[in-house]
Amino acid sequence: METGELSTTPLTIAIDGPSGSGKSSVSKAVARSLGLSYLDTGAMYRAATWWCLHTGVALDDADAVAATVRAMPLVMGVDPAAPTVTVDGTDVGEAIRETTISAAVSAVATNLEVRAELGRLQRAAIEEAGQPGSFSEGRGIVAEGRDITTVVAPDADVRVLLTASEEARLRRRSLEVHGAADEAAVEATRDQVLRRDADDSTVVQFHVAADGVVTVDSSDLDFDQTVQAVLDVVANRG
Repeated sequence: METGELSTTPLTIAIDGPSGSGKSSVSKAVARSLGLSYLDTGAMYRAATWWCLHTGVALDDADAVAATVRAMPLVMGVDPAAPTVTVDGTDVGEAIRETTISAAVSAVATNLEVRAELGRLQRAAIEEAGQPGSFSEGRGIVAEGRDITTVVAPDADVRVLLTASEEARLRRRSLEVHGAADEAAVEATRDQVLRRDADDSTVVQFHVAADGVVTVDSSDLDFDQTVQAVLDVVANRG
């Protein structure tokens, strides 16, 4: 594992941005490069959605959803080479990426009590990554998600807004979901991506960089170039 040049002080890198911006794949690559833990906060909302549906909780019952999420037996594996999501002993890593979850997750992600609970768990994971016995052996973590730079980790050492044009984001998500980026595949993806962004923007700002957050626009960058752009931000941090 290439660990880069890090000080003994734990490093927290927070990366947010809209759907299809490449947050997850870029964040994992950055974490691998620097020998850090990796936390996919979006997967936590998907896991919460899966758990509510699995246990028969109506997603329009906000109080019941919040109570269910508070009691959810969730374990997040933070190895960037093989991150895992486990709920009540079940590996739900693939299940939470199914279209049924994608279509339902905004109902959970816009629940403010759920956001408060998962935010608490996310901050705990960030703190744990700075401990000597953690996966990263105290080196720190790359945490990615829609409100990670502003609400969850506003004091992160490095905060990045990873963005791209709507066209680029739709093409990337289409390739991820449908394995193709032709016109039909892109159109099949459009509603899911844009609706999710619109829904989530009612509770969190992720389109415009907050003060102190560095914007990386990957519209005209390939994957390796985008990863390097983020690593450059890390290297040039004040």
